[in-house]
Amino acid sequence: MTRAVVFAYHNVGVRCLSVLLAHDVEVALVVTHQDNPLENVWFDSVAELAALHDIPTIAPADPNDPDIVAQISKLSPDFLFSFYYRLMIKRPLLDTARRGAYNMHGSLLPKYRGRVPVNWAVLAGERETGATLHRMLEKPDAGAILAQQAVPILPDDNAHQVFNKVTVAAEIALDRVLPQLIAGAAGEEPQDLARGSYFGGRKPEDGRINWRAPARSIHNLVRAVAPPYPGAFCAFQGGTLRLLKTLVESRRSPRSDAPGLYAECGHLYADCGDGRVLRLIALEFDGKPLDAAGLVARFGSEKHLLP
Repeated sequence: MTRAVVFAYHNVGVRCLSVLLAHDVEVALVVTHQDNPLENVWFDSVAELAALHDIPTIAPADPNDPDIVAQISKLSPDFLFSFYYRLMIKRPLLDTARRGAYNMHGSLLPKYRGRVPVNWAVLAGERETGATLHRMLEKPDAGAILAQQAVPILPDDNAHQVFNKVTVAAEIALDRVLPQLIAGAAGEEPQDLARGSYFGGRKPEDGRINWRAPARSIHNLVRAVAPPYPGAFCAFQGGTLRLLKTLVESRRSPRSDAPGLYAECGHLYADCGDGRVLRLIALEFDGKPLDAAGLVARFGSEKHLLP
């Protein structure tokens, strides 16, 4: 029987661990993370799935600690798998796998190597992304590719919706190639890293809106950081506006002298830096929902300038 040690977290971790179990891979150990009480934990639990199947689980602060490396080496795994595990796995740990270590990444490598690839793809207005199973090296997301599965990004999809598609893509890619990998017959294609770029993590502050940007760019930002992520925001009338959902209007604004927020025919709109109009479908002011009637009642019916 094929033996694996699995480093996993999040929904991709749950679904890919499920694929291994469906193919009768002996999972000797699951390495995961303790949930951060300060994080919005909206995703499924790898630890719970492992417990359901009586798989030993650890959540070390540093998986590369020599004691952890020694513990995993004693298990003599054929493979190491990393499925949305958040920490870097260094060479001594990678070398514990007799037949190789493989990672599932949430993009079509070599595009969007690095952190939060789904959010970056939505922010860039991509119309396609996917999942890639690749050999792990110490250089992140740089190893040869075994399998990819593409999914579409529709113009109004938010990052959560795209992440759900990527989770299914990861499951499909792994399920398709795993029998070949176990049999030693899986082909690998080296990456041309020059065709892609590496992206870092994102912080809540990165969701601040520049209203002088084009409407489509602002719309993409809103989609990229919509809940369960922190959201796109800006200062407004001494408080904070948080945009949750928008649509790009086909028309140009007749009053686009400057970016601004206004109510019209029972809807909320914002003029953007390129003269195009965003319809604001869902937004909050200081944490409470704000609609067209609420804007007029609280701040008046004129156009309110935006930063």
